[in-house]
Amino acid sequence: MYSVKAGLKQLAQHDRIVPKPGRLIAVIAIFLLVMTASVYALLPGEVDGEVMPSLAPMLEKVTPAVVNVATEGRIQIRQNPLLNDPFFKRFFNIPDQPIERKTQSLGTGVIIDAKRGLVVTNNHVIANAHQITVNLRDGRKFQAELIGTDPETDVAVIKIPAKNLTAIKLADSDKLRVGDFVVAIGNPFGLGQTVTSGIVSALGRTGLGIEGYEDFIQTDASINPGNSGGALVNLRGELVGINTAIFSQSGGNVGIGFAIPINMVTMVTEQLVEHGQVHRGLIGAQTQDLDPELADAFGIEQRSGAVVVDIAPGSPAEKAGLIPGDVIIEVNGKKVKGSSDVRTRIGLLRVGEKVDFTVIRDNKKVKLTAIVADSEEVASTTKLKNPRLAGATFGDIPENAPAYGRIKGVVLFEVERGSPLWQAGLREGDIITSVNQIKVDDLSTFLQIVNTAGEGRMLFRVRRGNQAAYIVIR
Repeated sequence: MYSVKAGLKQLAQHDRIVPKPGRLIAVIAIFLLVMTASVYALLPGEVDGEVMPSLAPMLEKVTPAVVNVATEGRIQIRQNPLLNDPFFKRFFNIPDQPIERKTQSLGTGVIIDAKRGLVVTNNHVIANAHQITVNLRDGRKFQAELIGTDPETDVAVIKIPAKNLTAIKLADSDKLRVGDFVVAIGNPFGLGQTVTSGIVSALGRTGLGIEGYEDFIQTDASINPGNSGGALVNLRGELVGINTAIFSQSGGNVGIGFAIPINMVTMVTEQLVEHGQVHRGLIGAQTQDLDPELADAFGIEQRSGAVVVDIAPGSPAEKAGLIPGDVIIEVNGKKVKGSSDVRTRIGLLRVGEKVDFTVIRDNKKVKLTAIVADSEEVASTTKLKNPRLAGATFGDIPENAPAYGRIKGVVLFEVERGSPLWQAGLREGDIITSVNQIKVDDLSTFLQIVNTAGEGRMLFRVRRGNQAAYIVIR
């Protein structure tokens, strides 16, 4: 191995002089050029008859499936509220119609179905677009039709009426490992198709606040504005993710890019193609991250997971047997790091699908199964649905109320004059302690009872100050 110092010494001895500062620079430059030429001379095109490794053959198959996406749209411009005043409009001659501004954006897309012309991209690439133009690598240009979008995952599907398309093969992103080599293909800064390479830097990145459902692949392959919606592929040319965001204070690449795993993309695109939107399911469980302090309080060694803090009455979570205090450590056999993992994995399932939980309860592992329900159906379990209670607002007893801690029940916060409850004699501030002789501990219990009471009359036990009475609600 050669060094710059040794080379200079040899040159100085050969010339029999000590180089002057100016000549020293020239000598260094000459030496570096000689060394560079020597290094390149040592890089043959073949090694033992084998061609040097190259990504070119793989990219020749993959790049035709990556397209450039250009959009045009219009958005309304917010204006000073004073200019909405009729006087100011007349004075400044401001037109009545909303002021709009033309928008343009450039991004990338990936052909996932050649026969149907389906292209997946990011929602933010085509958001507010009135016109979407797709440019293929072979120079063809098409106007695209919007199939559906999902802002929560930043996934969108568009369709082009093209023939002889090339689709990309999908990988199983669950099999990715940190350190796997990946290649990003996109349209950075509108330059045209560009390829960069790197490795998988991290998996399962959440809590970034980029999207509603996050489970990102982090990579150091250069991703810049315009790469959004582009392909992240492995060395076999299989699609492992859709590039979507970068972490940067300057707006340029700093080696931290994020891609949506293709398994998540597939779940979303199937629903977008089928329904035009994503029908998300819920189970009715509220969770929070398990931290060391909570783990110590629960007396468990587990340091990662999601703690169940509330269960909606009548929800799939309650029917499955989940209770507050359970620590969810696995969902469908996959480990849970925190609350966002639980939310993401359940939110990507279809209504009616099963979800298996492994929880820690009393320092023992318990397995439970819930059936994912429609989000509106689950939300309705926390709403007052009995028409005979229309015009009334109930809630848990406030901590600053004299009855807090002494009486269990719910408070009637508001009641409309002339409503069924008003006519029955109930007034604001009344506390309902039982319904149909079933004790009411809190609002969840109350809603569960009254929402399933049927059409028969209801018997309320009511406390007003130091007095109690039974009131019949017909």
